[in-house]
Formats: sequence, C-alpha cells, structure tokens
Amino acid sequence: MPPLHIPVYGIVTLGGVVVGLGLFLWDASRWWADHPKKRFHLKALKKLAPILACDAYGALLILCAGGIIGAAADWSLWGSNTVGEVVLVYGVGGTSPDVTRASQLALTPGGHAVVILATIVLIAVASRRGFRWDFVRQTLAGISLGLAKSVAGLVGLVVAPTVSMAGDWFMGLW
Repeated sequence: MPPLHIPVYGIVTLGGVVVGLGLFLWDASRWWADHPKKRFHLKALKKLAPILACDAYGALLILCAGGIIGAAADWSLWGSNTVGEVVLVYGVGGTSPDVTRASQLALTPGGHAVVILATIVLIAVASRRGFRWDFVRQTLAGISLGLAKSVAGLVGLVVAPTVSMAGDWFMGLW
C-alpha cells in the first residue's frame, strides 16, 4: 500500500470528499427513511432545511480568507482529508488524489460579514436547542465539499457568489 501523505491546508482530497459525502448522506438517508410517504410535504422539507443550511454554512467557512474561523475550517478540512485518506488507502486499497477546484472562490468583505452573522445565528439556535450533532456533521460536510471540483463542490460554487453579492449589497459595499 502507498504511504500516507500529509494533506496541505486549503486542498481537498478524494478522501475529504468521501468523508463530506458520508456525513451528508448520514443525515439525508435518515431524513429519507423517516418520511417514507410524505417526503415533499412542507413538514418533511422543514426537517431537511437545517441539513442544507449547515452544509452551505460549512462551504462558506472553508472559503473564509483566514482568521480564527478560517483556520478552524482549514483544520477541519485537514482532518477530514486525513480520515478519508486512511479509509481509502487502508480500508479499500485505493488512493486519495487532490480534487480541489482549479479556480478558487473568494468571499468579498460583505460575504465575510455574512459568515460572521451566520455564525451568530447558528450559535444562537444551537444554544437555544442544545448541542446538535446534526449541525456539526453537516457543517463538517460543507467544509469537506466546499472546495471540490466535482458536483459535490457545487454548494460552494453556488453559495459563495450569492452570499458575497447579498452581503455586499446589504452592507452598502456594492
């Protein structure tokens, strides 16, 4: 088996994408199984909203330019890359190539402001309802998928420009 290599910050490997998709599929499959007949009714879709919102939030975190939040996201991405590489290399005998998008997205100053506001909202909701592992899983999933160049990275490709434009407009920077 090939030796493990240490992933670099800001780079997502196939292992990281596998971990991110695994975390997303954990909650999505539970939601699917809990709503066998009425999946597309408003009550069922309301339970899906936190999964998608935390996934989008995680994708925004990995696009932060730096600071404490950006460093925590980079550290989380490094962890998911490492766990995914161990699973791929030692679990199934595969490899874990780099699958980072060639053109990096960057948040604008308004986009960074929206990340801070989203962090405040997430902390407020989590402190009101208690610690929720589904929020943690989906935020890590978004961090792991936000830089991927495949369809898995679509969340970062769609959310980042939208949030940046909305943040710049709302903050008066546009």
